[in-house]
Amino acid sequence: MKIGVIGAGNIGGNLTRRLSALGHEVSVANSRGPGTLTALAEETGATPATVTDAVRDAEVVVVALPLKSVPDLPSGLFDGTSGDLVVIDTGNYYPRPRDGRIAGIEDEKLTESRWTERQLGRPVVKAFNGTYAEDLLNAFRPAGSPERLALPVAADDPAAKKTVRALIDELGFDTVDAGSLDDSWRQQPGTPVYGLQAGADAVARALSEASPERPAEFRG
Repeated sequence: MKIGVIGAGNIGGNLTRRLSALGHEVSVANSRGPGTLTALAEETGATPATVTDAVRDAEVVVVALPLKSVPDLPSGLFDGTSGDLVVIDTGNYYPRPRDGRIAGIEDEKLTESRWTERQLGRPVVKAFNGTYAEDLLNAFRPAGSPERLALPVAADDPAAKKTVRALIDELGFDTVDAGSLDDSWRQQPGTPVYGLQAGADAVARALSEASPERPAEFRG
């Protein structure tokens, strides 16, 4: 597939590495411009791109940015893209150390990915937000392995969710359907599943045990 990755930090960079190694046609972008991505491009074979070019003609776009940076993306970024384009949101809200207080999340009680969806003007699938970046490189296992980890995936669009779950399976991880985007609070920071390195049964159980009350350390 043609995949655009916006953000070349820990998660974005390692997804670029793995997806390129699997044979996908990956374009990677960051806020500083393609000239700063030469080393990653040489390592992976991915194409360094502007944010706009990374989105153009893509089948899947991964948004791997700090939440505070999402509104800074170009206006109308997804205008003219395919209606079948799948957008993956890997982000998390860290109000105190990084993002500052976001009213839509705190006051309107939007889930983090619902807020991101509104900023992008495009439906998103929430995945990889509680995944350790190094696990993407080191913890993948073949299907059926007893050591295979599982990742929760939340979305409103069943077809988009299916695409993302298939991609995660290809990356070497099982998935657990975490419900709609309004259910995605179950996998936000501070919940039992966040950062959990376990199989599908344990991940499903952790999702069911989540509390809708945002922990104090994740409130602005």
